[in-house]
Amino acid sequence: MSADTSARTSSTPTASSHGHGAGHSAGLSGILHQPKAVWAVAFASVIAFMGIGLVDPILPAIAEDLQATPTQAEMLFTSYLLVTGVAMLFTSWLSSRIGAKRTLLIGLALVVLFALLAGLSDSVGAVIGFRAGWGLGNALFISTALATIVGAAAGGRANAIILYEAALGLGIAIGPLLGGLLGGIGWKWPFFGTATLMAVGFIAIVTLLKTEGPKPAPLKLSAPFKALAIPSLGILAAAALFYNIGFFTLLAYSPFPLGLDAMGLGFTFFGWGVALAITSVFVAPLLTARMRRTSVIKLVLPLLALDLVAAGLLVQSTAGLIICIVVGGLLLGVMNTVLTESVMEATDLPSNVASSAYSSVRFLGGAIAPPAAAEIAKLLSPAAPYYVAAGSLIVAVLIVVLGRKHLARVDGPVESELDEAIAITAADAS
Repeated sequence: MSADTSARTSSTPTASSHGHGAGHSAGLSGILHQPKAVWAVAFASVIAFMGIGLVDPILPAIAEDLQATPTQAEMLFTSYLLVTGVAMLFTSWLSSRIGAKRTLLIGLALVVLFALLAGLSDSVGAVIGFRAGWGLGNALFISTALATIVGAAAGGRANAIILYEAALGLGIAIGPLLGGLLGGIGWKWPFFGTATLMAVGFIAIVTLLKTEGPKPAPLKLSAPFKALAIPSLGILAAAALFYNIGFFTLLAYSPFPLGLDAMGLGFTFFGWGVALAITSVFVAPLLTARMRRTSVIKLVLPLLALDLVAAGLLVQSTAGLIICIVVGGLLLGVMNTVLTESVMEATDLPSNVASSAYSSVRFLGGAIAPPAAAEIAKLLSPAAPYYVAAGSLIVAVLIVVLGRKHLARVDGPVESELDEAIAITAADAS
């Protein structure tokens, strides 16, 4: 049995499973026992996710140096996330025809190219455009990376998702820190640094991802669109869209009211990213071992909304706003993992189709938030974007509550210990 086959098998609820945390409690102890190919993809994923927060510490510097408005500077997020979201609707179709490894490598090569071009640019319009190309590369890589890790990781789907979310958390943490450190030299240098690291990731995939497993059946272009028509996946995607508005308001808008230099912003969002990584790997499994996934979502989203309200109230206090940002990271880490697990368990669809369909919608939410937050701040007050983002999170909660009858499978038991053992054996043999 291939690792890919066993991973899909282990994701099916079985009668021998007990409780919501059986898979987590058995799998966490072996999460570090992975094939080299998984670590290669995870390493490249860390670098890919660095691109999300990399520009955070240098947004004020870009705005000042290129004589751009805050809204124009925020478009660096929007062009990147918009193209990422749209492209993800087609990545599963492409990867099913040319294979996961080639798709990953094309994505990485595009990121290297456009990150380099962004660093060589001298106008905000050019940087925005090249960030869009960067988003295309990231779309090809990110959706394929999750499916690749799920298919090859030891310990079953739950461990694979935790490993993937750990890569996301580390990438989001390191990105702002690297952006702050290199941004202290000049705003162009974070782009050059990312291009270099992505080139290293490219080499790692070439050398360590030897095989792709059984070739998947070619998918139709309509597959992700049909996937979103499935009630369970559509509900989760809609909730994630409004959730990501809150996520990227906190991430992309906060550098402006904070008023710190590149280093200060880098360390602030490094703390945010570390908090996100810790809860995504350690806290989320503990919660889902004791609660239904939808219960965790309905608990954490209101807490995150309260945190954003607090950020609005404390927007004039640098220390208070930093605390709210880090606390937000703790809550976002839980949400990222639980939402991703929920999507993977919601249907019988292949991982790459479910991931592409869901991610396309949630990234669109991230694309809307940054420039909208800047405009809301300009029209109303510096605190207003946080209040609007909090309202968006309440909408996400209502979507989950109103759609709960379609999410019964999400709350079903996770993989049994026997299925996990099969998955580990298959991965060891790969």
